[in-house]
Parts: sequence; structure tokens; C-alpha cells
Amino acid sequence: MKSLLLAGVTVLAVSPAFAEGDVARGEYLVQSIMGCGNCHTPIGPEGFDMANDLTGRLVEDSAAFTAIAPNITPASRIADWSDAELGKAIREGVRPDGTIIGPPMPFAAYRAISDDDLASVVAYLRTVPAIESDAGTSTYNIPLPPAYGPPVESVAAPAAGETVEYGAYLAAVGHCMECHSPMTPTGPDWGAGFARGGFEFHGPWGVSVAPNLTNHPEGLADYTDAEIAQMITTGTRPDGSPMLPPMPYPYLAKMTPQDLNALVLYLRSIPGAPDA
Repeated sequence: MKSLLLAGVTVLAVSPAFAEGDVARGEYLVQSIMGCGNCHTPIGPEGFDMANDLTGRLVEDSAAFTAIAPNITPASRIADWSDAELGKAIREGVRPDGTIIGPPMPFAAYRAISDDDLASVVAYLRTVPAIESDAGTSTYNIPLPPAYGPPVESVAAPAAGETVEYGAYLAAVGHCMECHSPMTPTGPDWGAGFARGGFEFHGPWGVSVAPNLTNHPEGLADYTDAEIAQMITTGTRPDGSPMLPPMPYPYLAKMTPQDLNALVLYLRSIPGAPDA
């Protein structure tokens, strides 16, 4: 994995008991930088159907797979999972029965979620309204891996602040490079293609292509920090033209100014490279 993505994240060899999470912190993560509802919340003519928040929806239907983000409210099967089992499903893509969760859930990035933040996300999901809903079951015409990596024992995040290191952590939690790197048959290219854009998204809006996020003229080099922050949180370019989905602009708009500044600092630190 590209070292810049996980700068400041420490993986330890000792597995602690599953921590007691902070519900407020979990709500902030789920409803802002992680943008969980961008996939797990139904979308209607007016946008996200927040009356049915996190109840699941069809995310992608392609030759490779039909991906359905499931209901993750307490009315779903997660009610029968322990906190540790739910945490493992989120961070490692492994259900309690040992089966593997498929794409587009961004497990390559989510493996960097700290123990405390993971516990907080789980704690928050236990508190959301329990809404009965079944969006269906995903089907895959591609083989899924036996695992997305070795078991994650413990992860510590860098200290929160307006730093490149914390911005890198936020980029991992927000799985930014999962979309902003070219996609290969085995997942995003976090080698030579890291952050260089090129991943195509097909939807009702037509085709959108994830742009280059490196510090290069074909990427972000010619934008000011304020312009980058504007594009992240409002989905509008400096000239006022709208950007396309599936970037979760309404969620990213809820980031604190400190976190947004840290994320921009991190993006500035990525060495320039041309579009992939």
C-alpha cells in the first residue's frame, strides 16, 4: 500500500478487547468523511432519502457484479452480530460466518481505521433508527479474494490536528484513493497510479471520471487551498460549474474546518504525476 496513504497510522501486534465507542464521534465519521450513506442510503428524485438512512440500495450493476449495499440499521442482521464481529466486517470485510464482503466496499483503505474510531462507528450504528428494509443480495461474477489481507490486530491513528499525517489518516478513512486511483482487476492501483485519477463511474448522470489528486498541473497544483476545499465540500469548480457524482459532497460538507484543512494539506503533499 502506498505509504503516503497511511502516514502516521501505527499497526500494533497486540489485539485489545473491543473498545467502548464514542457515539458522537461515530456519528461524525459516518455522516461526514466516511460518507457511509453515499452507498447505504437510498437515493430519490430529491437526493438522499434520509428518512430511510442506511437502509441499503443498489450501488452498481455491471458485468462484473451487482453490488447492493445492505441495510446497516439495527433492524438488519447486524443486530445479531457482536460489536467485534461488526467491526471486523467493516474493517476487514469478513462476516461472522467467515464469508467475504465484496466490492465496492473499500477494505484496502478501511484497514487503516483506528481501533477507537472503529468502535465509535459501531457504537453509532447501534443507535440509528431501526428500519425494516431489504435491498436484496449482491451477486459477483468475479472471484472474491479469500481475505483482503492478514487479520488486523490493532491500529492507532495519529494525533488529530491540521497536519499532513492526520490528513493522510482522514484520506484513508474517507477512502479517497479507492476512487481517485486507476482501477485494476485486482483493485485500485496504489503503486504507480496512486492518486492519478482515471477511474470511471457510470450512473444516471452519464460517465464521470475521478480526477487526478496529485500536486501536478493535471491534478491540483494550479488550484488554491480554498478552491480545493470548495470542490470537496460543494461539488462546484472555481468557475461555478457543477461536478458529477458519486463524490459524497453533502457528507464531506459536514467535516470540521480543522479536518478539511488537514485533508487539503495531505493532498498537497502527494508528489505530482500526470493523469493515469
